[in-house]
Amino acid sequence: METPERPPDSTLARLEELLLGGPPSLTLPQVAEQAGVEPAQVAAFWRALGLPVPDPDVAAFTPTDALVVETVLRAGREFDLSGRTGVTLVRAIGHTTERLVTWQVESLVEHMAFRYALDDTTARILVLDRLADVVPLLELQLVHAWRRQVAAIAGRFAQTYAQAHVPEQTDDLPLARAVGFADMVSFTTRSAGLGPGALAELVGGFEAAARDTVTALGGRVVKTIGDAVLFVADDIETGARVALGLADALGAGSSTPVRVGLTWGRVISRFGDVFGPSVNVAARMTAQAEPGTVMLDASTGAHLAGRAGFALAPQPEREVAGLGPVSPVRLSRA
Repeated sequence: METPERPPDSTLARLEELLLGGPPSLTLPQVAEQAGVEPAQVAAFWRALGLPVPDPDVAAFTPTDALVVETVLRAGREFDLSGRTGVTLVRAIGHTTERLVTWQVESLVEHMAFRYALDDTTARILVLDRLADVVPLLELQLVHAWRRQVAAIAGRFAQTYAQAHVPEQTDDLPLARAVGFADMVSFTTRSAGLGPGALAELVGGFEAAARDTVTALGGRVVKTIGDAVLFVADDIETGARVALGLADALGAGSSTPVRVGLTWGRVISRFGDVFGPSVNVAARMTAQAEPGTVMLDASTGAHLAGRAGFALAPQPEREVAGLGPVSPVRLSRA
């Protein structure tokens, strides 16, 4: 992969000077030599970051790149991280920032196209021309948000585990969580025939409303999947309030009505996602709910039984794909 020549006064050259300290000047073997590692390790780092690995004779790295690679790989050795853990940490950053940057830049393109009545190509050229002015603000927000999120998860750890005894080793998944899905009703029908702007507005409005509701009621969004949102909460009552809040905010009369499924169970958290049987159960319960309602499995209903503010209505037993015969429970406010 060759690196194209850039005129020193071009927009891209000015942006590289701001972001990277200058144009690429080092090859992969030179970066490896500076870091004291094999070129294959630098290639693995770059690949985990989500960037294409350049040919060995192409000057594709900047001194800033080399310093970061050297520092991170040295820290991995000092902390005796396994190769798998090191790659996972780098991949987490690469995957998240790639999605974040794409999201931010596409939002700016949409703004420019609407604000100045531009076609998509012209809007993208204008964003490129103005990106250097926006980068410092985006960077400030990113670092601040990252610090706040680290502080938040440290606070949750402290609250949950500070007084906990060391448990015996078991085969159980480590985290007890309320897991919920909210799935937009008839997304295919609603999105059919929509132009780019209207489709973006539909999906963006749904995601914004879902995230705001989940966060305001004490839950956390794990991910959005186009027409669905997966969320978790640390206790069942919070999970139930979040589920009911979503059913209210995105009820049968809204432009993006949802069905909500909720379950209580044990999960494992990896790669910014959660895994376990309860995730599948929550998804299956979503399919059993009517628009604007919340459906639980029987076990989760038992956990909520007798708790103030909640009403439970057992439903007839039915066959659910992947689960077999189940007896869902409809959740509402008391």
